[in-house]
Amino acid sequence: MRVAVLALLTRLAAPVHAAEVDLLLVLAVDVSRSMSAAELELQRTGYAEALVAPEVIAAITGGSIGAVAITYVEWAGTDSQRVIADWTVIASAGDAATLAATIATAPSAAFRRTSITGALRHAEALLDASPHTSWRRVVDISGDGPNNQGGLVTDARDALVAQGITINGLPLMTDEAGGGRWSIPDLDAYYAACVVGGTGAFVLPVRAWPEFADAVRRKLVLEISGLAHDGLTATQLRPTAAYDCEIGEKLWQRNQIYWSEP
Repeated sequence: MRVAVLALLTRLAAPVHAAEVDLLLVLAVDVSRSMSAAELELQRTGYAEALVAPEVIAAITGGSIGAVAITYVEWAGTDSQRVIADWTVIASAGDAATLAATIATAPSAAFRRTSITGALRHAEALLDASPHTSWRRVVDISGDGPNNQGGLVTDARDALVAQGITINGLPLMTDEAGGGRWSIPDLDAYYAACVVGGTGAFVLPVRAWPEFADAVRRKLVLEISGLAHDGLTATQLRPTAAYDCEIGEKLWQRNQIYWSEP
């Protein structure tokens, strides 16, 4: 028994071997309190199902190297980020299944506030610390409301874009999210104007939970393959008039009398 335990500890302590891959991808997923337990479960299941979809595997193995590296992190307030799956190289259906199982079986929890700013900064740090290398780096961020903590989201976005990082958005605009006091009806426009950026950046809104897994699958294929996307570009969604990218902070100030915090 002692030998087996020591062997396990040795494997866990073994260094991660660096690899060159076609893409470094951060999956940043909102777990703020505006998300119900059922919605958190749907998110986890949706990502797990999408990762093992044949189209996603084909996009991965069809790259010039035939491998990508992915990390999955859940976020809420400024200092509430939790890495569920650390950097994992995916080069086969088996690799994808292992990552999907890690995501699907990890304990779930919701946290206070909504800091897209904090999520983007954390994603930047994860990319900087990755043992793997790629000329393409993408942050895939999903959420059901605007930033309300941590400083201007546009500053965080611009810092990543300046480093050549692309940010794509998956705004959750379901009936549950859209009706909350912490969300806004044009969250897709907010993401386009204030969150996404970089080469080929796009927004793919989810308007009903049954669409979620399919939207994630489509998004992964587009991000991994680097092909022209069928989502909405930032330019297509961006309002003609200047958008108030501090709308989330203003909602927070207006609604802070309520005990329930997102």
